[in-house]
This record gives sequence, structure tokens and C-alpha cells, in this order.
Amino acid sequence: MSCIDVEHLTKSYGSINAVNDLILSVKKGQVFGFLGPNGAGKSTTIKLLTTLIKPSSGSLSILGIDAISNPLKIRSKIGVVLQQPSYEPTLSVEKSLDKYGMMWNIPKIERKKRMEQLLKDFDLVEIRKKRNEDLSIGQRRRVQVAREFMHDMELLFLDEPTVGLDPEARRKLLDYLKNKIKTGLTIFYTTHILSEAEYLCDEIAIIDNGKILTVDSPDALKNRFGKDKTIKIHLQNKQSNISSLLNDIPDFEINFDTGTTIIIHSEQSELILLRVLKILNENNIEIEDLSAVPTNLEDVFLKMMRENASSN
Repeated sequence: MSCIDVEHLTKSYGSINAVNDLILSVKKGQVFGFLGPNGAGKSTTIKLLTTLIKPSSGSLSILGIDAISNPLKIRSKIGVVLQQPSYEPTLSVEKSLDKYGMMWNIPKIERKKRMEQLLKDFDLVEIRKKRNEDLSIGQRRRVQVAREFMHDMELLFLDEPTVGLDPEARRKLLDYLKNKIKTGLTIFYTTHILSEAEYLCDEIAIIDNGKILTVDSPDALKNRFGKDKTIKIHLQNKQSNISSLLNDIPDFEINFDTGTTIIIHSEQSELILLRVLKILNENNIEIEDLSAVPTNLEDVFLKMMRENASSN
């Protein structure tokens, strides 16, 4: 069963299509990742799906309801955390959660129960009395996400929810969301952190210039687009002439950040490696380490962006 069904959805601003002929279906009970570079149309899509803006054309069904003609009915069944911070500066953390529960008509005893649990789940107990304006960016973000779980919902939209979070807080949030999926919640998730999507999402759409390029599971995407193999060669010492020595060899790059690293990225990595090793040996350049790197979602994403850019 689908939670979201989108057919030929377009949002235009003058002559510019921010979202262009979007076709999408999101199954119930999954985390659906929505990935793309800045300006690709991710935030506009979320605003369309959450009925915050109206499409220029196309159809949109959320939880089996026509979202274009019934926006208020949709809003009563979903949760939304947008990129932009949303908080009342003078309210404390606990009062923010409580007030949000009141807005959704959650009974007082149940509100208290949910609030206490969320304060624990999101590591907010020690700052529960602090005012929102006195919190760090990461703390405010945790409050913003926690607040959304004060009410019951079938579908949650999260737009870059880990912005401002440190690695530990980010991982705790991802694990929390994974557990929530087991209760039947569906999550529509945008992020620019590809490792998050690979860890969390059941299915992923990649969008660029307002158009969806592909939709599939992370593993299927890696198998389909990740035929290139990556090999890293770490040299013992920096070599100022390494670029000129390897000038005639395709599909490699050099990273001088932490010492000289040669990166080969190609379907013909093994053949290119033999040529590189021959040149290094002829020039008495010693190798410290050599390793093959498995394809990850970031490799797939970058490859698709390059291919899409070259085709436009």
C-alpha cells in the first residue's frame, strides 16, 4: 500500500520549473530517501507533499486522500520538520513539547508521559528548563524533531533533520527513526549526507534540476551504477611531479591533504593500476599502502550528477 502517490507533479515559478513532471510512489512503513544537490528541488517537493504550497499541475495523493483539494485533512495526519528553524524563543524545552501536544489535543496525562519519554530519547533532560533562545543549533534541532513525536501521525516528513547535530546525536536520531518504522510510521527523508541515506533508507530517489533521475534501494543503486572500482594508493612521501608523471593515464585523481594519495576510479581500475605501478617503480617512488574501496552511495550519487550534467 502506498502512502504517497505523485503523478506528473510540476511547480513553476515563471519560466523556471522547480519541480518538473514528478512521478513518485512511497510505500507504507518505509523510510524513503530524497537526495539531490542544493537547488535540485528537494525542499520544494516537500512543501508540495505537505500542502504548504500548491502545484502548478499534476496530481497528489497522501494517505489515499487527494492532497490538493483536502490540504487541511492531510495536515492533521502528518508530521513535518522543515530545514528552517521553528521555535518560540522564550519557551523552555519542556514547555515547547507540552504546548505542541496541546495543539494536537493530546490529553494532559498522556502529554506528560510522552514529553518525559521524548526528553530522555533525545537527550534533553538536562536542558529541559532552558529557553529555546539559549540553546545551541544542534539542541534546537533535537527539540524540533522531538516535538513532532508529541502527536500521532502516519507519515513524517524530515527535511535535513540532522543539520547542526554532532556525530553521536546524529546516529542516535537515525537509530530512533529506525525503531519508529517498526511501529508502522512512514518517513520521507531528505539529506545531503549520503551515509545517512545508506544507513537509514529502504528506497531512494535522486533528483536534479527538478527531475527524478532514478528510484531504487541503496543496494540496487550501488549494483546498477557502481560498476566502477576505486583503488587508493598511499605514497610514502609527497611527490611534486606526480601529476606530470601520470598525465597520460585516465580516471585518476591526487589528494595532497594528508600526504600523497592516488585514487583510481574506473571500470578498468585493475588495468590502470598496473600502468600506475609501472610508472611509480620506474621513478623509484615507494608505496606505503594500497587498498580497494567498495562502492558506496556517494560514489553512485556523484557519478549520476556527472552524467546528468554532461547530458544537459
